[in-house]
Amino acid sequence: MKFGFSLTPTLEPELLFQLVATAEGEGLDLVGIQDHPYVPQLMDTFALAGVLLGRTSRISVFPDVANLPLRPPAMMAKAAAALDLLSGGRFELAVGAGGYWDAITRLGVPRRTPAEANVALTEAIAIMRAFWSSGTQPIHLNGEYYTVDGVKPGPVPSHPIEIWSGAIGPKALRLTAELADGWASPIPSYLPYEKLAGANRILDEAARAAGRDPSDVRRIAQVVGTITDGPAELQIESGAAPLRGNAGQWADFLTSLATEQPFTSFIFWPEQQSVDQVTRFAREVIPRVHN
Repeated sequence: MKFGFSLTPTLEPELLFQLVATAEGEGLDLVGIQDHPYVPQLMDTFALAGVLLGRTSRISVFPDVANLPLRPPAMMAKAAAALDLLSGGRFELAVGAGGYWDAITRLGVPRRTPAEANVALTEAIAIMRAFWSSGTQPIHLNGEYYTVDGVKPGPVPSHPIEIWSGAIGPKALRLTAELADGWASPIPSYLPYEKLAGANRILDEAARAAGRDPSDVRRIAQVVGTITDGPAELQIESGAAPLRGNAGQWADFLTSLATEQPFTSFIFWPEQQSVDQVTRFAREVIPRVHN
């Protein structure tokens, strides 16, 4: 199992550095950086990823999730490969086909329907993998939304970068099972916790139909909330309320996701990001899940 936390890239670099240094020092495996290019109060995710990778030596970094409509796949592939090479293989890539369309379109990008977004994601995955290949022949991929015509691949990343999808709907989940390396489950405001099991069943069935072992599709649970001092009444049976409870309650919930569903990675989204919350997740929650 792998554990990490999601970082909100606020304009507070020293706090961000301290949070990630704490995560690495406490043994976390992953740090995800939220990607909202249309928010002026947030830093660019890929630029921040490069700085954080340069300040760490062990923890892996990924965009959580990269905004595909605002980041063309050829350039995203080049940036990801560079970050992976510079960090010795510590960059992964989670991609979203589009969420806040009202905000996205204000940056000059046409709105896409869910069906169009799925086609665009399919094309993007093919282009990114083509860029990371070790071949020398020019890439010729002519799609409805993305085209690369005659560019040679490269650079090759330091390790095989995994592509994780932030899929929500059934068609996007089936696409994920067919093409992606993993599923970064959307936070409960997008996909309530009670729908996770159904989403995992779709992934399992689609993976088998595509000739894949369902376990080849990494499942990453993303849980929003606060680790409290005392126990609380949890609201995880339905809805999108944050998980607010003590370390034992957090551990019980994550353990249920690991034993009753096929989740093998867990990303903590603190409601208020702080060194204390990251430390408590590492010291109080994770050991209980391992036990």
